Amino acid sequence: ASFQNLNSLFCCFFSVSIVVNKHKPWIETSYHGVIIENMDTVMLDPPLVALDKDAPVPYAGEICAFKIHGLEAPFEAEVLNRTSGEGVLRARGPIDCEQQKEYTFIIQAYDCGASPSGANWKKSHKAVVHIQVDDVNEFSPVFREPLYRATVTEGKIYDSILQVEAWDQDCSPQYSQICNYEIVTQDTPFAIDRNGNIRNTERLSYDKQQNYKIMVTAYDCGQKRATESVSVHIDVKPVCKPGWQGWNKRVDYEPGTGSKQLFSKMHLETCDGPLSSVRAMVELQTSHIGKGCDRETYSEKSLQKLCGAASGSTDLLPAPSASTNWTASLLTDNGRDSDLIFRFDGRQAANIPEWVVPQNLTDQFTIATWMKHGPSPGLRAEKETLLCNSDKTEMNRHHYSLYVHNCRLVFLLRRDFIQLDSFRPAEFHWRLEQICDKEWHYYVINVEFPSVTLFVDGVTYEPYLVTDDWPIHPSEIDVQLTVGACWQGGEVTTPRFTQYFRGSLSGLTIRPGKIATQKVISCLQACKEGLDISSLESLGKGIKFHFNPAQSVLVMEADDLESINTAMTKVSYINSRQFPTPGLRKLHITTTVQCFGEDTCISIPDIRAMVMVLPPSEPRITIAGVERLVWPAAQLRAPVGVALFKDIHIISTVTKTDATLSIARRPGVLELMHNLDYCDVLVIGEELDPERESLEIHHINRVPDTSLSLVSGVDSMAHYEQAIRQVRYRNWKPGGLSERRFRLSCSELNGRYTSNEFNFEVRDCLHTGSEAVEHVNHMAVQSQFMRPVHHPLVVHTVNSDHISGTPPAATVVIVMCIATLVVIVVLGIYRIHTTHQDGSKEDEEGRKDPEMDWDDSNLNITVNPMESIDGAQIAKEVREEEPEEEEDEDEEEDELAGELSSAEYEDSDEEEEASIQKGRVKGKLEWDPSTLPY
Repeated sequence: ASFQNLNSLFCCFFSVSIVVNKHKPWIETSYHGVIIENMDTVMLDPPLVALDKDAPVPYAGEICAFKIHGLEAPFEAEVLNRTSGEGVLRARGPIDCEQQKEYTFIIQAYDCGASPSGANWKKSHKAVVHIQVDDVNEFSPVFREPLYRATVTEGKIYDSILQVEAWDQDCSPQYSQICNYEIVTQDTPFAIDRNGNIRNTERLSYDKQQNYKIMVTAYDCGQKRATESVSVHIDVKPVCKPGWQGWNKRVDYEPGTGSKQLFSKMHLETCDGPLSSVRAMVELQTSHIGKGCDRETYSEKSLQKLCGAASGSTDLLPAPSASTNWTASLLTDNGRDSDLIFRFDGRQAANIPEWVVPQNLTDQFTIATWMKHGPSPGLRAEKETLLCNSDKTEMNRHHYSLYVHNCRLVFLLRRDFIQLDSFRPAEFHWRLEQICDKEWHYYVINVEFPSVTLFVDGVTYEPYLVTDDWPIHPSEIDVQLTVGACWQGGEVTTPRFTQYFRGSLSGLTIRPGKIATQKVISCLQACKEGLDISSLESLGKGIKFHFNPAQSVLVMEADDLESINTAMTKVSYINSRQFPTPGLRKLHITTTVQCFGEDTCISIPDIRAMVMVLPPSEPRITIAGVERLVWPAAQLRAPVGVALFKDIHIISTVTKTDATLSIARRPGVLELMHNLDYCDVLVIGEELDPERESLEIHHINRVPDTSLSLVSGVDSMAHYEQAIRQVRYRNWKPGGLSERRFRLSCSELNGRYTSNEFNFEVRDCLHTGSEAVEHVNHMAVQSQFMRPVHHPLVVHTVNSDHISGTPPAATVVIVMCIATLVVIVVLGIYRIHTTHQDGSKEDEEGRKDPEMDWDDSNLNITVNPMESIDGAQIAKEVREEEPEEEEDEDEEEDELAGELSSAEYEDSDEEEEASIQKGRVKGKLEWDPSTLPY
């Protein structure tokens, strides 16, 4: 019975246990969770809770576990309360959103079974868990490039120059996206948008700034800033503007360097535009220099001599002086001779003195002048007279005149009445642009009646209109030649000037009897500066070029850029003057580009540059030689007198800074060969006494009371030395002479460069003191370089109060003079009988004097214009003055020759050898102009 009871109890218990855990746990079918990266707790929605219907049965109604299926899931579930079934989902380790943003896995709940052992446990259905990892803003933005570069063209506004880009390693859109960019650099003409596009806020200029460097940073959407900013370089390139590039606005030119390239690196930019030809014109503008160009500034006569013009011209507008005072009232620019410009404003005019007026104008003559003239004022322009020859009184007939009327040049020539004369050409008209263009031009009118030809700047123009008129009937009325207006002597109450000229004139000359040749005209107006092309052979066949006659305009044409660029680099400036006018010369370049099928397709801006001619090295002319000599009275009385400057030397030097000069006498100093154009011999102290003294050259010029004028014009220094050495002083009554002083000075370019004043003293040996006679040269000065010029050698008188004295003669000379007197007394009687024989012998020797054989083909020697003495008169005066002194002179000379040693008498012998043939008279001595450099 008890066994049965136990058995029944067991069966009963077993059946109860089965009945207790009869339900499965229950959970939701799906869960959504969120976990913040680097955290371990997952927030689930809905919360993790498992229910069991067996509750509250112990074990069977309790939840013992949550199990996750999927070993890759880094999560685990934990039961927080077995009775309530609450659980929690945790990460097994750090969760990194950047590695994986979401997780999905299966979870099941397990109850505790039917007993503590967990037997007969039940599990719920499978639920899906989806977990999203929430990002943390742990990374900063980073730019994809270490440096950004861009190039923009100046003058443009860009929507976007370039785009910078940054990125973020964070996984979420909030923290991984870049929400903003910012330019860190202050005060830049740029802006950036949220997408990183950089644009310019103003128009950029290449000339102002060629490149920019700016710094840019970025922010993510969590406002985390980039750790490092990025550098952005933006280069500005100039707008491709067609035009010349690579040229300098100023080019310096050093005198004496020959031809200098102006545009050695110049090239034309056409911005890749197609072209078929290019034409460039280079113009040298020198209208502000003198008479429109750098020309030689010698006197008018010197220029004519240099150019080989015929002599006999009359200068109607010379520089004002005591003898040429009719130009003193005119307005000038204070220039020198050929540089001298006379300005006429409609109120000035000059009457030419009768002794100056060219006489006997034949059927052949020449009128020449420089003229600068503009349009005449007023609607009805009056005649403007340059030159007019009209009746002085009673009537108002114009015999010949040159005037401007309405920009026409008119030459009037009324011939004198001759038998059978009839209507003949009288007015010749030319209409030219040059007459009113306000520029300097050289006008030459050649008259070969009835033909009249005009030359303007060397170019020939025939008159477009010739008007005939009757010849002028002869009368006894004097005529008046005027410049700047016409003299109206008759038909008016008060004689006056009329038809005034308004403009500038220079070098107005008339030459009767001959006309100027084309060669001479071209030489007289030739410009010494201009454009040049160096290395013509390198231009190639693809270039054509043309110069105007003055070489102030150069035109070049080519079919391609390379040829025109090469040609432009060869364009040079040259100035052949040894001493050019310093200052600026303007350059103007105009360019025309022609394209295929079009007239002009590309516009090239004009270029304005300049050549700066630097000041030339100033020449220093030095006269050196013996400064004082003592002569015996007999030598002073001799017919040939004594040579004053027989040991004279003229040199010219310049100081050079160029240490490479190899021909310098010493570093930086060069001797210069150039011309002189005048020399003056001044008589210091009292004027020469015409009763006993004279200055002579070849017995041609005698100066009784004023001065000797040796006018040679432009010529070499050697010829000037040669001429000056022939200047002789004679005193046929030297008894009262103690000393006579002279001063010599020379000039180049009409006084632009002058020499030192060389003082020379002549003494009679009877008046010398105890001091030694010195042959001194105090004027040896620093050598420099120049070219020779020629002016008149003029003897003037200067008050002796302004001249310092010289040391007395030497004691030795006194002894010599005493010995000479003793010999004279002893041999006096003998010499009386031999006077005529010795005198004849001396004359023969004088004719053979080799020292006087100098080239006189170019030197013009003239007497002071206030007193002209012809050769016959001179010879007569010499014959009248010589007899009473001749015997004494011959006696003294022979005695001196016997007593003095050869060394003591050296100077006297040399002067005797310099004697020349008596009666050899020439009015002018001219040198050969063909040997002169222009």
